[in-house]
Amino acid sequence: MVSIPSEGGVERSLLSWLDGVGWETHGQDGDRGANVLDEAYERDSHEVIYWNLLEEQIIALNDAVTEDNVEKFVSSLRRDLDAENLMDGNRAFYRLLTKGKTFTVNSDKGGSETVYVDLIDYENPENNRFQAVNQFSVSRETTIRPDVNLFVNGIPLVTMELKSLAQDNDWHDAVRDLKAYEEDVPRLFVPGLFNIAADTMELRYGAVGAPREFYEPWNDAPEEFQDDNEMRQAVTALCNPASILDLLKHFVFYERRAGGDSKIVPRYMQYYAVNRILDRVRTGDHKRGLIWHTQGSGKSFTMLYAAENLLSRPAVARNPQVFVIVDTDKLNSQMRDQLANLSLEQWTEAESIDHLQRLIEEGQSELVLTTIQKFEDVDPDVQGNDEVIVMSDEAHRFMEADLGSRLDAALPNCYHFGFTGTPVREGEKHEDRNTFREFSPEGEDYLHRYSVKQGIDDGLILPVYFTLRHEMEWDIDEAGLDEEFEQEFRGMSTEEKREKIRENVTATTLAEIEPRVEKAVEEIDAHYDDHVSPNGWKGMVVTPSRRSAAMYGERLIDRRSDEEIEVLYTSTKDDSDLIKQFHTDSEERDSIVKAFKQEENPKLLVVHNMLLTGFDAPILKTMYLDRNLKNHNLMQAIARTNRPASGKENGEIVDFQGVFENIDEALDYDAETKANAARNKDALFDDLVDQVEKVMDIFEGIPKEDTQEATSQAVERVSTHPERRKFKQNFRHLQNLYEAVAPDGRLVSKGIEREYKWISRIHVAFKRTTSGEDNPEDEMREKTREIINKHVDIPEIKRDFPTYKLGEEYLEDVEGLDNPGVKASQVAHATREHLHPRENQNPRYKRLSERVTDIVEGWQGDEIGDPEAVEALKSVEAEVLDVDKEADEKEMEAAEFAIYTHLTEETPDAIESDEQAERVAEEIVTQFRERVDRGYSGWKTNQQTIAEIERILLDVLVVQYQLGQLIQEDDEFVDAVRNYLIQNNG
Repeated sequence: MVSIPSEGGVERSLLSWLDGVGWETHGQDGDRGANVLDEAYERDSHEVIYWNLLEEQIIALNDAVTEDNVEKFVSSLRRDLDAENLMDGNRAFYRLLTKGKTFTVNSDKGGSETVYVDLIDYENPENNRFQAVNQFSVSRETTIRPDVNLFVNGIPLVTMELKSLAQDNDWHDAVRDLKAYEEDVPRLFVPGLFNIAADTMELRYGAVGAPREFYEPWNDAPEEFQDDNEMRQAVTALCNPASILDLLKHFVFYERRAGGDSKIVPRYMQYYAVNRILDRVRTGDHKRGLIWHTQGSGKSFTMLYAAENLLSRPAVARNPQVFVIVDTDKLNSQMRDQLANLSLEQWTEAESIDHLQRLIEEGQSELVLTTIQKFEDVDPDVQGNDEVIVMSDEAHRFMEADLGSRLDAALPNCYHFGFTGTPVREGEKHEDRNTFREFSPEGEDYLHRYSVKQGIDDGLILPVYFTLRHEMEWDIDEAGLDEEFEQEFRGMSTEEKREKIRENVTATTLAEIEPRVEKAVEEIDAHYDDHVSPNGWKGMVVTPSRRSAAMYGERLIDRRSDEEIEVLYTSTKDDSDLIKQFHTDSEERDSIVKAFKQEENPKLLVVHNMLLTGFDAPILKTMYLDRNLKNHNLMQAIARTNRPASGKENGEIVDFQGVFENIDEALDYDAETKANAARNKDALFDDLVDQVEKVMDIFEGIPKEDTQEATSQAVERVSTHPERRKFKQNFRHLQNLYEAVAPDGRLVSKGIEREYKWISRIHVAFKRTTSGEDNPEDEMREKTREIINKHVDIPEIKRDFPTYKLGEEYLEDVEGLDNPGVKASQVAHATREHLHPRENQNPRYKRLSERVTDIVEGWQGDEIGDPEAVEALKSVEAEVLDVDKEADEKEMEAAEFAIYTHLTEETPDAIESDEQAERVAEEIVTQFRERVDRGYSGWKTNQQTIAEIERILLDVLVVQYQLGQLIQEDDEFVDAVRNYLIQNNG
């Protein structure tokens, strides 16, 4: 017998999974399971709690409640379900579920006493009743009947709505139903923890009251719940009784917002990361750990959930002091505002260095929010609480200054957890900075990871695409260039001139060449108008210098307007007029950034060394990258464009530097580096001590004191050879070592920090006296730039690069591109992504797409090898680019060329000549533009558009050119031409 797939099948499967993890289920047989409990506990259809069952449980869990007084208690509890506002009621009832409800009972000694009555036993879960039923019907002003409800001691904590894809419904429809239920019968959701919307293939959960965009997947599980069936894994991992009680008791926040309070429950990566932290503190095996979660995953909330759990769970830590540390005032303000709006109670902010020191000395059990900068003058070894847990946000930046060492010295016996989306793993030498070595015990890369791929799969961040625009055609007046170089630098030898040119013609110098900037601005202006602005998105231009930023700003303003463009960089009093014109103070920059995040002007930001970290603006779609970034800096830049927004499908990077030409080199996040991350830090510290001693030996006999005489002697010592070369080389190595070791409390306690600072100050003075204010190298660089400006023109930017998709597997395993098999897979994926949206734009694209499919099938079937597949796919890419090239050569726009191609290649027998095909295509497009109204949203699918296109084809093909057989004999011709016109936007 054949059973037709339906919602009932999804419902029965889900109940069977719940049964397998400890729920008492009713309804697996297909009947209405709620009837079983309704009859057993005599529930009226307007009630949302099984009161008789709850009475039994309350008596069993609380010595002070008996059969004689339980009815009085329940009567009081019934009134707690009455709430004018769902969220107010949910927040109040949540307190009863987790803290208990006060109740006055008669005392054994006479009189009365007030006790707390527990509704749920969290310490002994087996004492509770866990029941799951289907078709729980509630009738109040209207009747609702969710598909499945989960009850703990008769209280509804989870409401589920299920859909069947076989019946053309999905989880989005389920969310709509749940939102309607909350509106129609809010009383059911007053005790609720969260809701679940699911279909045949996917599950989403959201806190009670959450809008649709906050319904998210649960895509991870402990080993005991892992399953190839992703739906079953999600249900069992999220809804097993232990997880339900843990989430209810320890992982709920309420946030005050302008439009009303919101309930917040954790994302799965937040939940599992927090539990890893708790396990580490509970066992005490190690005192460090790295939480590597990609940007956009909610690291701030992960820290706050961890803090709340540490402060409220004596079994983990008896009386801890918890520090949340950020490294900028702006991040501090954001976290302070977040804390002020949350239901987290035990917290304070360190308002100054002295205040921070007092808080550390007093050691009160609470959350302390502070910036790392406030540790600057905190005394070593002042820790007043022996249970201190530190959580550092943006941990990859904590190793770059002495402040981290000050923190370690002030809190030498703390647990320290680093949080970052972009750990630093720069280089393999032991003196290189390395987040893994800093925060991970030996043999461990990270305590918990949430990757870029997971973020994309879960929809928390978007995939990012990049387009190469880095190769430009240079028309160079070589004779004039040579002649002027010879005149300008005639006093130098040939080798000296070559050396100076090598030193001064840098990537930054070239980025400041006027013809190059002009051509790049032309490209940005056109790209923004064509691809970014029409959808309401915004762009950011990232430059390698303040000078280039000012040049970009000037030219973009000339092309657009000064309202649309803002330029942001730091300023100094000695800046040139070019740079001064875009000076802004901190308040002005804040105002510009705030406006940029909204729909108002500016539309384009030009930046240098700003807004590449900690800047979240979902409206930012496209980054025009003209700066050579690598590793964690590049990852941070990518993340600026990947924030989701309604209607935004992806982020985009237009690359003028060629950063992404060798992406596996630009993002060195490979297994080999990770394997070498956990080096011996004691040996590293010993190397630093030796290096400090080596540099200090250069200044033997000179007093290390703050006087003019001592500083003058020290600078004089290193201003002549051989001490000069020795000092420069050894100081560079010392800097690398110091940055690699810091932060480390021993730098302070052993006096290394003070010696290093003395050496650093001498180095500053040495640089000033040897270069002076009029730096001859700067002058040389300026002359070089001027000469190149005169003799270089850039007529065209090279365009023949495919657009590759950045994200998912590519970011996960970039080193795999050395493997031909992986490369073939990546190229196939990229080519398909390139072709897929174009298939209806030109008949050649469709044929090329079919070729890709054939190549991939042949490759997967071992009919062709990896290298052959790569070459074949590359040839397809070349042909894709040839389509655009041929259209340009024929001076045809896309729709016109598509119709011409169809006529000449798909229906050649129906036309007299290629010239006739050109005329027909041109006339169809001309009439389309004149007769079809494209000035409103939805024109592409409007029936009037479709009808008018068919009339145009009749007029052109039948009346003008007597080609009616094309319409009569080829049913697909009209559909194809209509697609060409619409998909190419006419």
